[in-house]
Amino acid sequence: KWPETNNFLLKLVIPCDKLKISYNAVAPLCFCCVGMGIPTVTAARILKGQLSGQSGEETQLEMDKFPFVALSKTYNTNAQVADSAGTATAYLCGVKANEGTVGVSAAAVRSQCNTTQGNEVTSILKWAKEAGKSVGIVTTTRVNHATPSAAYAHCVDRDWFSDGEMPAEAVQAGCKDIARQLFENIPNIDVIMGGGRKYMFPKNQSDVEYPGDKKHFGTRKDGRNLVEEWTNRMKNKKAQYVWNKRELLSVNPNNVDYILGLFEPGDLPYNLERNTETDPSLTEMVEVAIKILRKNPRGFYLLVEGGRIDHGHHEGKAKQALHEAVEMDRAIGRAGLITSIYDTMTVVTADHSHMFNFGGYTPRGNTIFGLAPMLSDVDQKPFTAILYGNGPGFKVINGLRENVSTLDYQGTNYQAQSAVPLRMETHGGEDVAVFAKGPMAHLLHGVHEQNYIPHVMAYAACIGQNRDHCMSSGGASSLSPALPSLAALLTLTRLLC
Repeated sequence: KWPETNNFLLKLVIPCDKLKISYNAVAPLCFCCVGMGIPTVTAARILKGQLSGQSGEETQLEMDKFPFVALSKTYNTNAQVADSAGTATAYLCGVKANEGTVGVSAAAVRSQCNTTQGNEVTSILKWAKEAGKSVGIVTTTRVNHATPSAAYAHCVDRDWFSDGEMPAEAVQAGCKDIARQLFENIPNIDVIMGGGRKYMFPKNQSDVEYPGDKKHFGTRKDGRNLVEEWTNRMKNKKAQYVWNKRELLSVNPNNVDYILGLFEPGDLPYNLERNTETDPSLTEMVEVAIKILRKNPRGFYLLVEGGRIDHGHHEGKAKQALHEAVEMDRAIGRAGLITSIYDTMTVVTADHSHMFNFGGYTPRGNTIFGLAPMLSDVDQKPFTAILYGNGPGFKVINGLRENVSTLDYQGTNYQAQSAVPLRMETHGGEDVAVFAKGPMAHLLHGVHEQNYIPHVMAYAACIGQNRDHCMSSGGASSLSPALPSLAALLTLTRLLC
């Protein structure tokens, strides 16, 4: 104690050979909220509070409680405003890439099959698997959509979901569709959950859930049944295939080591439109996934994608997008309850933003989907607080802006007004937030390139290339530049005023 300043310093010093914190067992847990720009975070926070009867502004999202926050620069190598494929490659593989490509470097050119070979880059999911960790993917989109596919695929076109969507010349040249790569590139991914069932089955094979609906029939031209192949390959393991909520929730995680869950032919429905009897929520999928993965004493890596936030914004349907964000928040909260901050590094981020915002001097507690408190001083018409810079909500009637007060502007599928007419609203180009907690989370701070994120998570988990700071097999910690960072975690400084 220094009386003249009233400062107290408590420092805990532990000899290196006595240090028992094992970063080899750290579990990196990544939540990607696709399209969740900072305005979406704020609006989702307000909505969460209002759903609980509060005014909303003072509410805390689960991610708000994380102690470390950073900004991520989302541009692709060839795009100022990014797409989800190039950004997923950045925050999963640690390399910025061209838009529309997954799991390949910027030397690969979109849709040009012959630029794939030699330009493949690997992901943190593969690094974790090679280190002996269990790994998983949970998404509300197709499991072969842009974000999850960057975790396992190397493809110059994000839209090559199955060989049925590929040009014939690309198939003949030896390029593989993304669904096929899900099962071939990284053998035995422990947990796979999401949609995309139709891309796994032969063309024209009817769907188990919608047998009479041709748009849900299988799409594969090669005649392969990838689900059957997976089931046969895993028959001597504790593996289970499920396709509805009842089957998923009947799984005993203690008796299952591998699970393949394909709950829809395409993307999962919006949470507001989900059949709660047959379709699992994101939270339910995440809970089962973690309970299976966490059995591994070496830890796990799990990628969780809230992909339909992005879809809601593209359609100009802010209510759908924000309710998807609130459901993602529930999943983050559930994950926090069944993991430990001491051995799980949790990162919540977005791949990019959207042309979504809200304003208009709304009063405290104004419903987030409500009107601004004044009329436009140009056309003397009301306007909603939520607006888009572009998108399908642009409407002109008799040469004038549509009067929103005549519409159900709080409806589930209401398309908020936009400044520029587009069939689909576009992404935004601003930085997105990164929230982090757990071991080494302090390394996420300030403003970073997006491809920095997986290197931090790998460093925390002692996987990938940079492992000089990790414990040896004998349990001793090697002297390395990482030790001062660890010592900082064991130093408490308190200022008394």
